[in-house]
Amino acid sequence: MRMYDIIMKKRNGGELSKEEIRFFIDGYTKGEIPDYQVSSLMMAIYFQKMTAAETLELTLAMADSGDKLDLSAINGVKVDKHSTGGVGDKTSLTLTPMVAACGVPVAKMSGRGLGHTGGTIDKLESFPGFSTGISNDTFIKNVNSIGIAIMGQTADLAPADKKLYALRDVTATVDNMSLIASSIMSKKLAAGADAIVLDVKTGSGAFMKTEEDSFALAKEMVTIGKNAGRKMKAVISNMDQPLGNAVGNAIEVREAIETLQGKGPEDFTELCYTLGSQMLVLGGKATDEKEARAKLEEAVKSGKALEKLAQFVKAQGGDDSYVYHPEKLKLAPIEKDILASTDGYIEHIDCDEIGICSLMLGGGRETKESEIDLSVGLLLKKKVGDKVSKGEPIATIYASDEAKVLPVTERFLKAYHFTDKEVEKQTLIKGII
Repeated sequence: MRMYDIIMKKRNGGELSKEEIRFFIDGYTKGEIPDYQVSSLMMAIYFQKMTAAETLELTLAMADSGDKLDLSAINGVKVDKHSTGGVGDKTSLTLTPMVAACGVPVAKMSGRGLGHTGGTIDKLESFPGFSTGISNDTFIKNVNSIGIAIMGQTADLAPADKKLYALRDVTATVDNMSLIASSIMSKKLAAGADAIVLDVKTGSGAFMKTEEDSFALAKEMVTIGKNAGRKMKAVISNMDQPLGNAVGNAIEVREAIETLQGKGPEDFTELCYTLGSQMLVLGGKATDEKEARAKLEEAVKSGKALEKLAQFVKAQGGDDSYVYHPEKLKLAPIEKDILASTDGYIEHIDCDEIGICSLMLGGGRETKESEIDLSVGLLLKKKVGDKVSKGEPIATIYASDEAKVLPVTERFLKAYHFTDKEVEKQTLIKGII
């Protein structure tokens, strides 16, 4: 088999066989096939597309290219959740203890963030002593004993995807539905869950900017998962404005805890209940979404969800007193309000720009080597549809460096667009597949 023939076949619109896909993935992972040939194939795929069968085989080949997590020793149906990312997305921190408190085991691999704020692991490290550097045995033991564990993603999980994505990123071949879907799903399949719930974001702060593209990506990923023998659901949710009110790291952990106390923002609470309901149904702990939601609401009301978070933090070396006293989570010392520049209704927020404001404060990473300041962030006080008066606080900045306050304030204000006409509140859940 020759890479030249595979490239030409796809260039001419042919369908690659399982053997041909395995050949190029295995060869590229081992360093036997050069970048220039694989980039040529990626460009051919970009223009000629892939069939459902090709997309599945590509996903499975990448999932098989490295380590695969064996969760067979964990009791019950293992349900994983994946978000395509966004601004203020601290969902795992609240959702996983809610679901675990209802009897669905959560065995999750998470990563560090590269972008607006830290990833789930960075946020969890706001708890002093917390570590995701646990062994596989401890990981499985914790899930079986308390129902939840989160560990750092191994470097050998779907290494073909990591290598392929880096190449696509510099050859203008990222934006292809099959390649995007297979990239996400290869890691999810390698992570070993029996069922997967996807939170596919749509809007100005999302990877997919239009609802049409977001639904198409969701359908593609659900199809891959089902064809690979997994139970699947996808929720398409709005990311035209930040999720919840907090954007940062420690400040997002505070909001996640407040939500487990039943005091969280309406949109963030709704998303957690929607995703959690799907997880409970797939996990066999509820017959339908209505029953599932009632169980999740009871877990929050009774305090069991909050207790589950405390058990999880303590089991992984963290100080669980912070769960019951979130005010102990350190916020940056410089606290400044951002004031509305005009009267009116908030018509639109450039969501990505709010994320960049957090990054400018030091809350995210420009590169993998960047150090995150977990204490900085933004707390939004007004969102789309809210009426404001000139001079009224619309957000609060928490900064460690006074010199960053003015440029962040100026950028933040440019992200808010006002009108003198009343504006409808945005719909959070766009659909479920």
